[in-house]
Amino acid sequence: MGLRTADEYRRSLRDGRRVMFRGSWVADVTEHPVLRKAIDHAAIDYQLAEDPRYRDLFTTEEGGEPISRFYRVPQGPEDLLLRMRAIEAATTEGRTVVTLIHEIGTDAIFALLRVASACDGAKGTGYLGRVRALLERARHEDWALAVAQTDTKGDRSLGPKDQPDPDQYLRIVERRPDGIVVRGAKVHTSVSMNANALIVVPTRAMRPGEEDYALSFWVPIDVEGLSLVASPYLSSRRSEIEHPLSASHKMVETFTWFDDVFVPWEQVFLAGEVEFAGPLALSFVDFHRFTAVAYKLPLLDLLVGSASLLAELNGIETAGHVRDKLAQLAMYAATVRKLLEASALTGRTDSPGVFVPDTLTVNTAKYHFAHGFHEALRDVQDVAGGLLVTAPSWDDLQSEDVGPALRKYLRGAQGSADDRLRAFYLVTDLAVSDLAGYHAVLAVHAEGSLEAEKLAAARHFDFEGKKALARRMAGIDA
Repeated sequence: MGLRTADEYRRSLRDGRRVMFRGSWVADVTEHPVLRKAIDHAAIDYQLAEDPRYRDLFTTEEGGEPISRFYRVPQGPEDLLLRMRAIEAATTEGRTVVTLIHEIGTDAIFALLRVASACDGAKGTGYLGRVRALLERARHEDWALAVAQTDTKGDRSLGPKDQPDPDQYLRIVERRPDGIVVRGAKVHTSVSMNANALIVVPTRAMRPGEEDYALSFWVPIDVEGLSLVASPYLSSRRSEIEHPLSASHKMVETFTWFDDVFVPWEQVFLAGEVEFAGPLALSFVDFHRFTAVAYKLPLLDLLVGSASLLAELNGIETAGHVRDKLAQLAMYAATVRKLLEASALTGRTDSPGVFVPDTLTVNTAKYHFAHGFHEALRDVQDVAGGLLVTAPSWDDLQSEDVGPALRKYLRGAQGSADDRLRAFYLVTDLAVSDLAGYHAVLAVHAEGSLEAEKLAAARHFDFEGKKALARRMAGIDA
C-alpha cells in the first residue's frame, strides 16, 4: 500500500478501541464531536501527501514503493532538513498545532534501531529484527503512531523498585513462552486516541533489580486491556472568527492504562536489559527534541508576524520600544531556527546506519525556545494592547444597534475595524487563550523539561577540552 488517504486513515480508527471522554466510553472516536476535531486535524498529514503542492516534500520512495517522508530512516543532514520542513509545513497547516501522528512514532523507531543494534551486539538479543519488522509494516500500511514514555512515577523521590505501589512504573508482571504481560500506566500520551499503534519506551535509566521496568514494545490501540482516558483540555465550542487557530485544530493527550496487557515476543524490544533503558530513553529524545523544535517554528513565526501586524494597525510600529520588541522576537525566532538547522548539519551516523541530530545543538535549540517563550508571549501582549481581552465579540460588530459605533471607534491607524478586530482575535487565540496556555505548558514540559535539556547539553559539551585550553592560556602545566 505505502500511502493511504485521509479517509482511509479515519476508517482505520473504527476498531472498538477503549477511549473515555468526560466519564463516558466513546463508541466511535471518528463520530465524537470533540475527538473527531483532533482526528480531522491529524488527517492533515495524509492530505498534504496527496496535495500536488506538497507531495514531493511529504512522500518519497523505498524499494520502489511510495511512502510517507516521515518513515524514511535519516541517512544524512538532507533527510533531517526535509523532515524538518515537512513538520513545519504540517504544523503551519494545523495553525500552530502539530499533527504528530507520523513524527513521534518514527522518532521512537529511529531510537529503537540504534539501541536494539547495540543491545543485540552486547547481549545476543534479537531485537533489531523486530524493530525492522515494525518499521516495514508501519511504513507499508502508513500507520499513525503514538508513543507512551512518561510513567506516573508515584513518589518521585523513589525509583521504580522502591515505590510502595509497584505499578507506578509500567512493568512486566508475567513472562510467558509466547510473550509478556504488562501492568501500569503512562501519562501525557499524545495522539494515542487517534493512532493505529502505540510504542512504549522507558522514561528513565533503570538499575539492577528493576529488570521488570526496563521494557519497550508496541501494541495495536485496540489491544485487550488498554484503556485511554482523553484529556478534555481545549474541548469547548468556539467561533472560527474569534478563535481562528483553536476552533478547528486540536491534539488530544491521554492517561494510558495497561491493565494486564499481553504483548507477543515479536512485539517486544526490551525486556529486562536494564543497562539499555536509559540509552533508549535518551535516544528517543534526541530525535523527538528535533521534532519538537521543528513544530515550534510556525508558532514563533506567527508570534513575530502577528505582533508586527498589530503594531502596524495600532499605528505604533515606529515607536522605539515597539521596534525593540519586534527585533527581539525576530532574533528569538531566527536563533531557534538556525540552531535546529545546525543540529542537522552537524549530526552523526550511528549503528545501524541511522543519522542522528547533534545532541548538544538540538538540546540548545529546545532550551532556547523553552526559555524564551513566556517572555515572547509577554512582548506580543505588550505590543498588541488591552483589547486582547476587552474587545467586543464578532456578533457585536454585526449588530445593527452597536455595530456602526464599534466600526467608527475601533478603527486603527489603517484598514477597517473588522480587520483590526480579526487581528486581535488571532493574537488573543495565540497569546492569551487556553491555546496559549497549552503552548506555554508544552514549552516548559513537553519533550523534556528545561533542566533535562540543560543536563543533556552539559553531558555533551567538551568541558575537559575547554579546561585544557584555559590551562594552556594561563601557562599551567597539564
